[in-house]
Amino acid sequence: MPLPVPREAILVVNAKSRRGAALFEQAREKLESAGIRLIAAHPVRDPDLLDDTVRAAVRSGAPMVIVGGGDGSLSGVVDDVVGKDIVFAVLPFGTANSFARTLGLPLDLDGAVKAIATGKRRRVDLGMIDGDYFANAAAMGLSPMIGTSVPHNLKKYFGRAGYLLWAVWCFARFRPFRVTITDDAGAHRMWASEVRILNGKFHGGVVMSDEACVESGEMLIQVVTGRNRWRLAWDWYARFFRLRSREKLVEEFRGREMRLDARPRRRISIDGEVLARVPVTVRVAERAIDVVVPN
Repeated sequence: MPLPVPREAILVVNAKSRRGAALFEQAREKLESAGIRLIAAHPVRDPDLLDDTVRAAVRSGAPMVIVGGGDGSLSGVVDDVVGKDIVFAVLPFGTANSFARTLGLPLDLDGAVKAIATGKRRRVDLGMIDGDYFANAAAMGLSPMIGTSVPHNLKKYFGRAGYLLWAVWCFARFRPFRVTITDDAGAHRMWASEVRILNGKFHGGVVMSDEACVESGEMLIQVVTGRNRWRLAWDWYARFFRLRSREKLVEEFRGREMRLDARPRRRISIDGEVLARVPVTVRVAERAIDVVVPN
């Protein structure tokens, strides 16, 4: 019999996320109206303090922490709940909300609050890049180039459309690279235009793999192969529109632990935040945290 979702929580919202500042007060009111007693509620306007705020919530002994923000915010704080007796709940206030989509959460505030108030607990995997936990997906190639250069206000005011416009600008300056993936079968070398490290199905709000799962006990590395960067554009197009031809453009590798390297050396964006550089070891942290999902 699964344990019930706690009825008390601390709410932490990244008030600098695209919708966080506008929705903080609404979220607080709606959660309490739905029967969730908030021990404390924090609108965090400095993203550098988000991690400290969640860590303090965990140390306080709260049975649940509800975090409102985008994928980068969520990935930045999951380290603080691993191995702790606390439930992690999500309010999807970001641009792509890939982790929320992976968990099957509604993307509107009313739906997300209802999922927390009436949902159930689910034990899920996290990904790891070296010693850093992440919730959903990491990428090497065009994504880090976009992540390090996209103007914050472009994402804030135009959402996914603004992000797409910036991606087109970066794509014109992007070049493929050589990648090496080492798994139990040995080293696999190939040209690539993008490498995706998936714990869940979504990346950038788009389904990247029907096979990736937060309960699989393994990571999936997906490589868009070839030296022609237009293969990457076609792959994203095919995945966005769910075309059958999308699987012809990629190679996939699965395992509990794999090694990843590239030439020239490349940076890795982890759920939208550029936080690592190859070579790295990719691992799965199996059944790492309790989350709330719709019932």
